[in-house]
Amino acid sequence: MHNDTETVTRAPEHAPINWVTTILFTALPLAAVTVVPWYGFTHGFSLAAWVLALVSLWACGIAITAGYHRLWAHRAYSAHWSVRTFLMLFGAMALQNSILVWGSQHRTHHRFVDDWDKDPYSAKRGFWFSHMGWILRNYPSGRNDFSNARDLERDPIVMFQHRFYIPLTIFMNVAVPLLAGWAVGDVWGVFLLAGILRLVVNHHFTWFINSLAHMWGSQPYTDENTARDNPMLAFLTYGEGYHNFHHIFQNDYRNGVKWWQYDPTKWLIAGLSYAGLANNLKRVPDLWIQRAQVAMQFKRVEKALEARRNRPGDEHIDRLKARVAEEYAAFRKSVEEWGKLRDQWVADRKQRLLQRWEETSFRLQLKQIEQGLHLQRRRLRAMSKASLAS
Repeated sequence: MHNDTETVTRAPEHAPINWVTTILFTALPLAAVTVVPWYGFTHGFSLAAWVLALVSLWACGIAITAGYHRLWAHRAYSAHWSVRTFLMLFGAMALQNSILVWGSQHRTHHRFVDDWDKDPYSAKRGFWFSHMGWILRNYPSGRNDFSNARDLERDPIVMFQHRFYIPLTIFMNVAVPLLAGWAVGDVWGVFLLAGILRLVVNHHFTWFINSLAHMWGSQPYTDENTARDNPMLAFLTYGEGYHNFHHIFQNDYRNGVKWWQYDPTKWLIAGLSYAGLANNLKRVPDLWIQRAQVAMQFKRVEKALEARRNRPGDEHIDRLKARVAEEYAAFRKSVEEWGKLRDQWVADRKQRLLQRWEETSFRLQLKQIEQGLHLQRRRLRAMSKASLAS
């Protein structure tokens, strides 16, 4: 795969216009930038309307990130039926298609990421296409094929929403805001803020992950696809902006894997787990994460050293390259040792022959390897600075 974000040059694809989505996603933004400010200047919005708008914005955003994405598309955890029902209803309010369609298309995106013909919202086709152009026309890459979503078809909550998607979206986006507005004495204010404006903001924040998160940010874990880590996008999308991590470890319930990274979806799922409302939280081993980071550091150091080979005054390049080669060999050896230990541990567990003292010994050895990899990362960071210094 390409590791750049340049748009591939190809002849325009003349797909038929999807008039429903085109009209809907044209009318809603127009109303948001005309009717909403007009009403605000002429009538004003109550505090209750603003509060309800923020609450519904959060609920719909979380329904997509914790529900559509991490729960259903990636099966990163399991949740109680009450949680799934909440996420299903506010997912319908987010108006981003049914769980079945969304989840199936997202799995296709991960399988064929950046592929012009198969990725439903490939960033290789440009910002506009990956952001929202892909839903305005009936492109072949966006055709539904639920063969990758048989598990979702067996989920009664998913299929209930899929069968009654239109009435559910009308109820959640029209009836609920109007009833809430009536309850607080500001019918049209709540409808405009918590209905129309909230819907437009939700849409574009989610679409930023398809577009900007494949074009803007860093690649600390892999450069085999266009996905990027971007803290700013994470702030707007409840933690989804750590997209480079997600594309290499897609089944982890976390996107912001570091403790300090802003990922409220991760915190919510962990909180639900503590409350007994979620379980089977999937986490990739820390060593796998370190392995990906170290591999990327090696790749960058080698690239930087090669770029400086023919520059005057850089006679030490060969020595640095030799050190990098030694570190890489040590790194590979550490990973191999870890793999052997893990395989042995799994085999022993399956045979029920592993005693408590053996497990303790395994964990001590594993800890030593992890510490060694951590020191390697620090040495590589120092080498990287030395190789980039002018």
